[in-house]
Amino acid sequence: MARISEDGRRGGAQAVRQASLTDVAELAGVSHMTVSRVINGTGPVRPETRARVQAAIEELDYRPNSAARTLATGKSETLGVVALDSTLFGPASMLYGIEHAAREAGYAITISSVSRPQLQSISDAVEILRRQAVEGILVIAPHVSAGHALEVVPRDVPLVAVGAAESAPVPVVTVDQYDGARRATEHLLALGHRTVWHIAGPSDWLEARDRELGWRETLEARDIEPPRMLRGDWSPRSGYEAGRALVTERGVTAVFVANDQMALGMLRAFAEAGVSVPRDVHVVGFDDVPESAYFSPPLTTVRQDFIEVGRQAFELLLARLRDEDRGARHLITPELIVRESTGPR
Repeated sequence: MARISEDGRRGGAQAVRQASLTDVAELAGVSHMTVSRVINGTGPVRPETRARVQAAIEELDYRPNSAARTLATGKSETLGVVALDSTLFGPASMLYGIEHAAREAGYAITISSVSRPQLQSISDAVEILRRQAVEGILVIAPHVSAGHALEVVPRDVPLVAVGAAESAPVPVVTVDQYDGARRATEHLLALGHRTVWHIAGPSDWLEARDRELGWRETLEARDIEPPRMLRGDWSPRSGYEAGRALVTERGVTAVFVANDQMALGMLRAFAEAGVSVPRDVHVVGFDDVPESAYFSPPLTTVRQDFIEVGRQAFELLLARLRDEDRGARHLITPELIVRESTGPR
């Protein structure tokens, strides 16, 4: 428990004084230097002494002063993340994966959010983090503008991009969007469909571009002329509008949708038009949002392992902090999850 100062009464309330390093040293019966070594892991300490210090830290609920520790060790044990201020499943899940990996390793995360993924806003977010003395910065960069920003931001702090393009000037960790689209398209073709239609995401998102390319080149590799592509904005509403357009087309029996939320809207449009999935049309989405298993019907989709994305991005940034070279681009293979939306017709 934190100690309460005897003169800390004001208005009937007791003011709580945060325990200090001196308090820990006195309770454990050791020197200030020994406590500092235990906290910072900077020197040899006998196991029994370490145990006494840790017990004193717990009893006093001592929280080290991060600023003082940074001055003493030269390390803040804090990483910065530039993240999109978005509720979209992909960017939000990437952020969660990074936070999870950092927490497991005992690092703190400082987040600088941008509402619009533009060059200036991302550059400003990086500058804010640099001023906070973070050890390294992870930039969630699935947007074209984010890639441009990476070319101009200062390099005095190690940077790693998450979801960026292959041409990014910094190391990148990303899910292989092209491969995921290939798997989705080949799955539908293997069910006997003569072609596969596609509802793509916004053209200024790298993920949408790679998924579109994977779909298109998979068809062309089999000498199949890709049908007219429709484009949405990741929202269920745009998927609904695309679905209404598809029910007017002849010969639509298989659709690959660039994310699960648009697939949800499309399924609604199909149901209203009397088109049954999977009886009349097979559908595959992308992302495997938690709700996709409860769509009507449950959605076949491509799963991205965002926990693994976060882990690899975090480890790659730590490697950069240690001046280790682990290569420029790290691809994570997605997984096709088969459910009832591509069941028997």
